[in-house]
Amino acid sequence: MGWEGWLTILVVLSVLAGLASGIASPVGVLFAALAVLVTATAVSGSGQLLDAASAAQGFGSSGLITVGLLFVVASGLTRTGAIAMIADPLITRSRGLRSAQLGLLTPVAGLSAFLNNTPIVAVFLPVVDDLARRLQLPASRLYLPLSYAAILGGTCTLIGTSTNLIINELARDGRGLPGLGLFELAWVGVPITAVGLIYLLAASPWLLPDRRDLSADRLDPRQYTVEVEVVQDGPLVGKRIEEAGLRHLPGLFLAEIERQGEVIPAVGPTEKLRAGDRLVFVGVLESVVDLHKMRGLRPATRAVEDLDEPRRERCLVEAVVSEACPLVGRSIRDGRFRERYQAAVIAVARGGRQLPGKIGDIVLRPGDTLLLETHPSFVRRQRDARDFYLVSGVEDSAPPQHDKAGLAIPILIGMVALAASPWMSMLNAALLAAMALVITRCIELGEAIRNVNWNVLLVIGAALGVGQAMDNSGAAAVIGSQVIALTADRPLLTLAAIYLLTLVTTEMITNNAAAVLIFPIAMAAAESLGVSSTPFAVTIMIAASAAFATPIGYQTNLMVFGPGGYRFGDYVRFGLPLNLIAMLLALLIIPRVWPL
Repeated sequence: MGWEGWLTILVVLSVLAGLASGIASPVGVLFAALAVLVTATAVSGSGQLLDAASAAQGFGSSGLITVGLLFVVASGLTRTGAIAMIADPLITRSRGLRSAQLGLLTPVAGLSAFLNNTPIVAVFLPVVDDLARRLQLPASRLYLPLSYAAILGGTCTLIGTSTNLIINELARDGRGLPGLGLFELAWVGVPITAVGLIYLLAASPWLLPDRRDLSADRLDPRQYTVEVEVVQDGPLVGKRIEEAGLRHLPGLFLAEIERQGEVIPAVGPTEKLRAGDRLVFVGVLESVVDLHKMRGLRPATRAVEDLDEPRRERCLVEAVVSEACPLVGRSIRDGRFRERYQAAVIAVARGGRQLPGKIGDIVLRPGDTLLLETHPSFVRRQRDARDFYLVSGVEDSAPPQHDKAGLAIPILIGMVALAASPWMSMLNAALLAAMALVITRCIELGEAIRNVNWNVLLVIGAALGVGQAMDNSGAAAVIGSQVIALTADRPLLTLAAIYLLTLVTTEMITNNAAAVLIFPIAMAAAESLGVSSTPFAVTIMIAASAAFATPIGYQTNLMVFGPGGYRFGDYVRFGLPLNLIAMLLALLIIPRVWPL
């Protein structure tokens, strides 16, 4: 191995140290590594490192583009409420910790097999919060199992994680291997997921802490009064209040139902909903936003329907009425609020109490906080106006397009079917699905682009370049030969060593970077042993995904770190046994399904 190999090893060790220490972001560390390798090639003229053209090739790989398209597909399903439609029937039946975990983890693992697990976890974070409050459970016993279930589900198919797609492309295009089919990983992924879910259900009460968020119990001074109407022929018609999930909404109280002019003030849990019922709730902003997104309900005010902009382009905005507002002393309806501001008032907060009468009949006072459905431009137009003391947009408040869910779910099924067919690639199927979601207006093109996690794509592209340098310089072959020497030329032991090396590297940095950096080492080891490279590629896919023992090993683990109130030791205590379970099952199954 020449100086190029030693330089590459030094760069890779520096990358590992930088990512593990957190001194810079993964994107920054990996781009710095690319800069060193490309500059060394330019200065030395060596053909055994990484030139600029080779470094750029990683960012145009089909696997990376497929990952980006799957982010669009996931955002389209989220925007239409299709994910909630699939999961709600299981979650609403929850009565205790075990039933809540089972109702939550089953759909999460199933969805993560076909969608990138990062947006899946993002979608279910507020669901966990709601479940914990409604059932008075410690959220710390739900958040980490949520992340682990998403990781486990991602091992079941080729599109379950970006790691699977990238390694499969490297094996197929870079090494001439046949590549895996969409469901081929299920041979190892499904058993690992099934046993893993059993472990989560059995061990979480014993190994996860009971840390309750005390701040969640503090009362929000803004208690909104909000009216919603049960949609004609909607999914809530004929359901009991408790069955519809409206009885124990966190921070939200069902004050009354108005039905055909009659007011029902004390609403029991067995009261059945009818089409056209007007439900009056009092509660905090977060729960009002969740109510606004619930399928089968719509704002009771007709002003929402009379706004000029399509509903898919709207958002929620909070505005505090000032003394200079010309509508002070007049009702919302008489003051023609919608015509004046091109915004519909859907909720009003005043002194943390319920306001009597309909929203349109409320007489505005200075200091009233209004929750408006309007176009995002309202914030820009009114921010410096004298009519309102404060104007601010509510994050992630675009109304779901529930009417499009019936299109989004068949599009997902069609993508999976096409990807599983022998005559269409995963990239082609994902591209068709993303285009179909945009064309059918399940999601706007601009919103789809914003929902792509560009940091993940940049990390993958840069890591591919560094991995290519390890191959070109001969560093991968040298490290691979050392692994073989340590395992005494036994292929099964070498496979176990590659699994451990990938797992440890993943726990220190990130799954995509670890997989791409270890891949050339594994391929070099397989070639030196004269055995099939496919089981080694599959081993890297599983080991890089099934990383549970640290918060930095997988992005979803980091996403639940803060909300769950976890400490580093919680991941080690709860995740290390799951690491061992996944490793034992993988090493038992992989050599039998894909012989060495």
